[in-house]
Amino acid sequence: MINIEIDKNLIGAQSKPYLIAELSGNHNQSLEKAMAIIKAAADAGADAIKLQTYTPDSLTIDHRGGLFDITDKNSLWYGRNLYELYGEAMTPYEWHKPLFDYAKEMGITCFSTPFDEQAVDMLEELGAPAYKIASFENNFHTLLKKVAAKGKPVIMSTGISEPGDIIDSVQVLKNAGCQELILLKCTSTYPASPENTNLLTIPHMKKLFNCEVGLSDHTMGVGTSIAAVALGASVIEKHFCLSRAEGGVDSAFSLEPHEFKLLVEETKRAWESLGTIQYGILEAEKKSQHYKRSIYI
Repeated sequence: MINIEIDKNLIGAQSKPYLIAELSGNHNQSLEKAMAIIKAAADAGADAIKLQTYTPDSLTIDHRGGLFDITDKNSLWYGRNLYELYGEAMTPYEWHKPLFDYAKEMGITCFSTPFDEQAVDMLEELGAPAYKIASFENNFHTLLKKVAAKGKPVIMSTGISEPGDIIDSVQVLKNAGCQELILLKCTSTYPASPENTNLLTIPHMKKLFNCEVGLSDHTMGVGTSIAAVALGASVIEKHFCLSRAEGGVDSAFSLEPHEFKLLVEETKRAWESLGTIQYGILEAEKKSQHYKRSIYI
């Protein structure tokens, strides 16, 4: 595998996990709050803050009823209209430059998930160091080609995708010029349950596609992410908010600052513990060796 670098951060088995805090719509349409979230993510030890770049018109049409309303009673957004929900969750285009600038000031990398070609153009103007492709857009081959042609690292989620879908998308990216690809195992339910996460896919995906693999984690807490690192995940993405009690479209499955700090600490510990295949007495064990059961003659 080739070495992947995002904003001077190396990503791979030889480096600690790369941790992405997903802002999503947890800013509640407040630029000041969005900046506070960026600062909190930097303080918690995140490597990157990730935005989502779209407008409601990028994703759907302004229509009520039928497929345009969320009818799943188990959904956090049950009863909501898609156009209205996207309008609430979007990060306004005019916020992007101040957010990118503020992230740089805070010492944290900022990039985004574009949902259409116009979004890619704007992110290029801002100097985005990488691109993320959402699960819901990984079959949008026109977008994949546009992103791949920029020659920057691409991180792509693989939720709601058959194996053939992923193979096709990877091929589109590579044919269009993507040389630095990271796939994220993803379960596109919000929140996701541990039993539907199937982390054993991670080492298999890594071998199948010969690329770095991580986890877009929508489960509650940090346990799933830690387990993913033990299975070889080099990137972890978690939604992030200041406080779940404050609300926000994704706050219910987002980590708060103290939880993200725990994620930083424990994923690094999990990565450090992997080591190598080792038998025999370690140098660190030798001082304990003389306490082992012995026979004196």
